[in-house]
Amino acid sequence: MMSTHPVTERLRVYITEHFPAARSRHLDAGEPLLANGILDSLGVLDVVSFLEAEFQIVVMDEDLVPEHFETLARLTVFVESKKGVVARGSA
Repeated sequence: MMSTHPVTERLRVYITEHFPAARSRHLDAGEPLLANGILDSLGVLDVVSFLEAEFQIVVMDEDLVPEHFETLARLTVFVESKKGVVARGSA
């Protein structure tokens, strides 16, 4: 059985529960979220609120680029990079 990154799994659960277009398909880490209409611009803002609350990160305006929200894998990398910035910045 393939292991799933814990951040990816938390994102998958949130998106599946909150976005109807995600409920009808199995979201793997490479599923195009924007191109397949799972997330739109308002959905991205909902995800940002979730990311900030769930992972204790701050998403800046300059972070709001499509590349970060393309797939669960890209979102996971984004969250991990922000957590690293926060950890280094708070020392």
